[in-house]
Amino acid sequence: MSALPSLITNVAALSAATGLTYTATLLGVALVSVASRNPTRRRDARATLAILMRREPRT
Repeated sequence: MSALPSLITNVAALSAATGLTYTATLLGVALVSVASRNPTRRRDARATLAILMRREPRT
């Protein structure tokens, strides 16, 4: 029974780290989709962002 609190703490820490990594990835892709001068790169970044956000990509 004493292992349960440490397991919950470890799961919470792993969940927080995963969420922060996902958020940083979304922010980076969104930044590239807005700031890139190359239209192909912007289109690819927007398609990637749509995939990460689980939405249909726009054409």
